[in-house]
Amino acid sequence: MEWTQVFLPIALSFAVTVSIMPLFIGYFQMKKHGQSIREEGPTWHNQKAGTPTMGGLVFLIAIVITSLIFAIWKGAFTASFVILLFILILYGALGFLDDFIKVFKKRNMGLNSKQKLVGQIVGGLVFYSVYRYQGFSNTLTIPGIGSLNLGIAFGLFVLVWLVGFSNAVNLTDGLDGLVSGLGMISFGTYAIIAWNQNQLDILIVCLTTMGGLLGFFLYNKKPAKIFMGDVGSLALGGMLAAISILLHQEWTLLLVGLVYVLETLSVMMQVTSFKLTGKRIFKMSPIHHHFEMSGWSEWKIDIVFWIIGLVMSAITLMILY
Repeated sequence: MEWTQVFLPIALSFAVTVSIMPLFIGYFQMKKHGQSIREEGPTWHNQKAGTPTMGGLVFLIAIVITSLIFAIWKGAFTASFVILLFILILYGALGFLDDFIKVFKKRNMGLNSKQKLVGQIVGGLVFYSVYRYQGFSNTLTIPGIGSLNLGIAFGLFVLVWLVGFSNAVNLTDGLDGLVSGLGMISFGTYAIIAWNQNQLDILIVCLTTMGGLLGFFLYNKKPAKIFMGDVGSLALGGMLAAISILLHQEWTLLLVGLVYVLETLSVMMQVTSFKLTGKRIFKMSPIHHHFEMSGWSEWKIDIVFWIIGLVMSAITLMILY
């Protein structure tokens, strides 16, 4: 793919998303289906109650359609491409079921954690099977250490990586525009890595995801007209983990996805501290809520977190190249 063609997948995915999204929002508003706000969340989030959700379904559809078009056109319909779309669709389906139960069945909890985990693990096992079938090794490359052959333990790593980052992005998706902005940065970084590795199949998915997220951001920025929902966040996290593995640069996700990691750690620290001491470390977790409770506006949190994402992505690329 030439540089002049790089923007075509972005543009088409963007166009599909912005074309469908108003119809999607209109349907939810007409049926009065909206997001329920958690009681334990910040009180000022109550004004967001009733805002349409499940917007991630629209940009996932845009990503799949656009990726298929360009993969067929460019002869990039590979096993890696297929298994990456498989993770997108499966994790997106899990999120869709969770959102559907919350919104249409009026059960605020959706799928329980065990049901989600089983689905995520099944996806990870299929991903690892195809990964090995392609002849890829069980080797994990770590800067400063070298290549480590983990043997069958690499399969366990794959499961932890996919499940962990899928849930990490899901936890991060708590403010208007936060994950849509971070996602564009993360997938843009992996697009550069895929370009340098001449992995056209992965590059196409990264570019179409950027376009879909850009289109979604127009409706998701504060004040959000629609939320992403689990259908979008679970799929995005799973895709990022899968891409880092397919590019054999797993370690990069700890830097590129540092915000997702910190959000997850803040929840783990909060829960552990409260169980052991009865005291909370943060005013509220995930950590973006802590900053909200400290008087930061959503826009300020978004911008600071996006800057962190940009800086860490730049550091990652400097380490690599």
